[in-house]
Amino acid sequence: MYLDLAIGLAVTFLLLSLLVSGVNEAVVRLLSIRSKFLWAYLRDTMDGAGPHGSWLPTRVVDVFKTMPFIRDPRPAHEARPAPSSAGEVPRTGTGASMINLLYERVREIDHGKQGRTSIAEIPPARFAVAVMELAAANGDVEGLLARLQQMGSPLYGHLKGVWESAQGDLDRFRKGVERWFDGEMERLSMLYKRYAKWVLAVLGVAVTLLFSMDGLEYAKTLLRDDAFRASVTAVAGSGQGAYEELKARCGGSGDPVACVTETLSEPALVKLMGQALVSVSLPADGEPEVRWNGGAWWDRVSTPSHWPGFVLTSVALLFGAPFWWDVLRRIAGLRSRR
Repeated sequence: MYLDLAIGLAVTFLLLSLLVSGVNEAVVRLLSIRSKFLWAYLRDTMDGAGPHGSWLPTRVVDVFKTMPFIRDPRPAHEARPAPSSAGEVPRTGTGASMINLLYERVREIDHGKQGRTSIAEIPPARFAVAVMELAAANGDVEGLLARLQQMGSPLYGHLKGVWESAQGDLDRFRKGVERWFDGEMERLSMLYKRYAKWVLAVLGVAVTLLFSMDGLEYAKTLLRDDAFRASVTAVAGSGQGAYEELKARCGGSGDPVACVTETLSEPALVKLMGQALVSVSLPADGEPEVRWNGGAWWDRVSTPSHWPGFVLTSVALLFGAPFWWDVLRRIAGLRSRR
């Protein structure tokens, strides 16, 4: 019985965690959050903070408001190929910004999205090559450093340190830029994951309330249904009293056979999902039915006795789908296959 309870809870939290992850990924792709994070960092590093401060979000509220809807740090998409070393010369005039010069060197891996670049990842080796190309366009590395200093670019201090460590060796300089950029991308990934946890937490609460998923109530329902099915199965030894609850559930039903079948086979999860704000039923005959449960849903959400279960479910979803899949695999004795 308790093993069934553990498996039932693990499956439920796994399915809800997958839903949260799917909604998060859909929002990230729709709003190009990863691409915006990358180019916000690049603008801070190469051109400095904008008129409104750092391009990267400094508060959790900026993750939900500023970055997705107000400030787009991405360069405008261009379909032209990168400038060739022997042909087109990149823009290096007074009004040029380092972010545009970098984009000119990496835009061959780009495809546009609503007029903006969709690049969400620049390999460290490609960034190092782009820096070497910019250095060649400015004469040499010293010329590029002088250009960065003239433009007031924060990148000047980083590249100057790498150049001094390389002691004038171009190959060591390129590898040093590659290692530096790789470390910066790891730091940016950690920052992105930190903010993503807040987003997942908000989505977890939203999914919990949308389905009015009371984890404590669900656990009690699992135990009660398992005990009920066990008593009906053992009716020969327990007497006619085992039928009493079944009679109570199906006493007013027009078709007792269908009611008994549904009562004994309907999972507790299906029963609980039927209390969501919008539920879908799949009858044996006919088309699927979509049902609005606004009144009953609000009664559940506004009842204080359900809130401990809501909190339990929201906290459980913070662990994520991989955690609950591992728990389910261990409980059920499933072996992972590579």
